[in-house]
Amino acid sequence: MELIADILLIAGALGAAVYCVVLARRLNRFNDLEKGMGGAIAVLSAQVDDMTKTLEAARQTAGSSTGTLDELTGRAETVAQRLELLVASMHDLPGERKASAAGEEERFETEDAPFQSQRRREAAE
Repeated sequence: MELIADILLIAGALGAAVYCVVLARRLNRFNDLEKGMGGAIAVLSAQVDDMTKTLEAARQTAGSSTGTLDELTGRAETVAQRLELLVASMHDLPGERKASAAGEEERFETEDAPFQSQRRREAAE
């Protein structure tokens, strides 16, 4: 009886040893850096590092662009205020109105010149 128990115990130990060897081989193939999941994990880890660096660079660029845009917007608002003041001051000049009105009359006279000569011909007939 003891002999049968020892034989069964040795068979169980050998079965466990074979099972451990098979699992060790599978685990080595799984962790292989070229073909297995270990390689895929290493590649993904490198990609995550690259993406992190790219994201940080994009954040810095966006921050500097925001600062530049704020500065340009402030300058544009200042220039717009100055232009509004200049336009408002141009409306207050009385001599400019008379000169621009005279210019308008001259423009209309030169534009109507062909029609006036036609009217004179019609009146002469």
